Amino acid sequence: MPSLFDGLRIRGLRFPNRVFVSPMCQYSSADGFAGDWHLVHLGSRAVGGAALVFTEATAVTPEGRITPDDLGLWKDEHVLPLARIVRFVREQGSLAGVQLAHAGRKASTYKPWAAAQGSVSAADGGWAALAPSAVAFEGYAVPVAATEEAIGGVVRAFAAAAVRAKEAGFEVIELHAAHGYLLHQFLSPLSNRRTDRWGGGFENRTRLVREVAQAVRGVWPEELPLFVRISATDWADGGWDIEQSVELARALAPLGVDLVDCSSGGLVASAKIPVAPGYHVPFAERIRREAGVLTGAVGLITEPAQAEAIVRDGRADAVLLARELLRDPYWPMRAARELGQGVTWPAQYLRAAPKGAGARTPAPGVSD
Repeated sequence: MPSLFDGLRIRGLRFPNRVFVSPMCQYSSADGFAGDWHLVHLGSRAVGGAALVFTEATAVTPEGRITPDDLGLWKDEHVLPLARIVRFVREQGSLAGVQLAHAGRKASTYKPWAAAQGSVSAADGGWAALAPSAVAFEGYAVPVAATEEAIGGVVRAFAAAAVRAKEAGFEVIELHAAHGYLLHQFLSPLSNRRTDRWGGGFENRTRLVREVAQAVRGVWPEELPLFVRISATDWADGGWDIEQSVELARALAPLGVDLVDCSSGGLVASAKIPVAPGYHVPFAERIRREAGVLTGAVGLITEPAQAEAIVRDGRADAVLLARELLRDPYWPMRAARELGQGVTWPAQYLRAAPKGAGARTPAPGVSD
């Protein structure tokens, strides 16, 4: 079985190990632009040795931002600052990924550390949120139910952002269909009360995710991977669940989706989630086994031995770390040392490296 520090080939890419940086919102953008904070934040994780460094949820429309401070890729001017980050990440031997997202009914809110919370008013720069149905997330403003035209606009916006992602040099796209944001809202009957072709049964509720995946795959180079992050369950009666997640994964694979990134929750504020180390791993394992697709596991993965066991035991093909990499950007180098695996270091840091460590080279990118 593979090790955490064995390479992973997906389409034309070879990932140098199985440690990926999970998308983590920074709420530090102005008008969607990446700045110095994003360069240092994402660059530090690449210096630390993660194989794949994802941006935070990157909005495909200005109205799709969670907060007014979110990163965006809805206009051509966003490309250049992101390209600078991609170049730095690749120079450290890592691959660069972007998570494309639309917040739906959870848009136009204050950033977590703001004095005010909930929906931002129009007077303070907020906007009307879009959703499958006019059903509010608890404590937020009631959203506008999307028209057929608006839904088509969302699909086109994801595809246009994918084109810009390629121009910026990204090599992996992840579609955000988790955590109660727009694509997830269409999936779950708790937020999708529509009676047209976008709601009701499983086929209709999954239509938007499938159409977005098709549209993005249609403009994204064949040799580059496409991931989808899902919430495998809403943790709520009558909501989206693991059985539907398996079926969705089966439907996405023929559309060109290469890996399902397995998280959970976010749709219902009152959900009781049994948080524990590795609590999403059983979802990744089941989807991998029953749908026959690659999976990534995320959620309180903090220890090298824990991460190694997830990959070695075939429960997921990669692990995505979030808060642990905020605490320790160099976790992959520490994990390799603890697991007795060879690891490369930035040449600038070799004076502090363990004996025998080699210097890192730029990411190889697409293979021949």
